[in-house]
Amino acid sequence: MNNRVFGAKGEEKASNYLSERGYTILFRNFRAGRLGEIDIIGKDAGTLCFIEVKTRSNDRYGTPAQAVSAQKQSTIARLAQVYMQRYGIKDIPVRFDIVELLMDRDGRARHIELIKNAF
Repeated sequence: MNNRVFGAKGEEKASNYLSERGYTILFRNFRAGRLGEIDIIGKDAGTLCFIEVKTRSNDRYGTPAQAVSAQKQSTIARLAQVYMQRYGIKDIPVRFDIVELLMDRDGRARHIELIKNAF
């Protein structure tokens, strides 16, 4: 399976995982021009959550969450502002979460973890 399909499978598993934990999924793969993409936007108990999903087949180079660089965090924060402006969202708590997955290349998840307030 190529990396794009592998990542999409990871995002699907993350979305299901979040829904099982009470998140309402509002948007998947939100894009704003060339700025980039937010994998999942959801609500958790009245908090608007912008969620980065990182899927890896192993942790040889660190955990999946460690791959969310400061530059990626900054991009996600800018995209969150665009999303909120576009949909007129104000006066709601906001949080940035990461879902990290270790998944076999055949799509079987070996580890999935939600990191709330990741950055």
